[in-house]
Amino acid sequence: MKAIGIVGYGKSGKTTLILKLSRELAKLGHDVAVLKHVPGKIDFPDSDTSKFRSCASFVSAISPGESEIILKGKKHIGDILKYFDSDLVLIEGFKKQKTYPKVVCIKDEGDKDTLFDGLEVATAGFNKDIVDFDISDDEDVQRLAQIVSKKSFKLPDLNCGHCGYETCYGLAKEIVRGNKTIDNCVSLNPSISISVDGKPFALNPFMSNLFKNGFLAMLSSLKGFKKGRVEIDIP
Repeated sequence: MKAIGIVGYGKSGKTTLILKLSRELAKLGHDVAVLKHVPGKIDFPDSDTSKFRSCASFVSAISPGESEIILKGKKHIGDILKYFDSDLVLIEGFKKQKTYPKVVCIKDEGDKDTLFDGLEVATAGFNKDIVDFDISDDEDVQRLAQIVSKKSFKLPDLNCGHCGYETCYGLAKEIVRGNKTIDNCVSLNPSISISVDGKPFALNPFMSNLFKNGFLAMLSSLKGFKKGRVEIDIP
């Protein structure tokens, strides 16, 4: 799964840009998802599903056309992304997140001083004199969609340090600059891969080797074991 942030202050065009980008990215063959930061309380319509929230920690609803899941409590981005099947996620808000690149929506020139953190791949807005891409210009949005498709990525936020940087933020900046690639993230290219309910479960190199060596040590002591690809399925 790849991701890109759409950040900016109020009325800078974030929602309009996400709507347009979603359509253009779909044309490029992406299955697009959107994750939005809401600073206050999330409002739900007065329905039976919303009423259940007062007495249950997990509420879901399924209809012929769509399904929804409502979780109580604040969750991290990684907790929510586990439910996504899409290959590319547009993340609105979350300015302080530093494990994926960002498109910065600009209203005033001074916004760059507070919003730039080394992860910006482009700027967008309605004032074409101060941004790279004009949100009102469909051709500009089409070109921006090409950049988003090419440059999106998501690091696991493990901060294991095995890539040579103390944090995922350090590697993310180098990927944005073109000096590194997502392949430099050791945790995304482990010696053993584990999925839980079909979703990849990130392991740092230490845990990856621990699992691998532990499994192989146990299996090698069994009669009939021979070297080859090992698959273990735990229902």
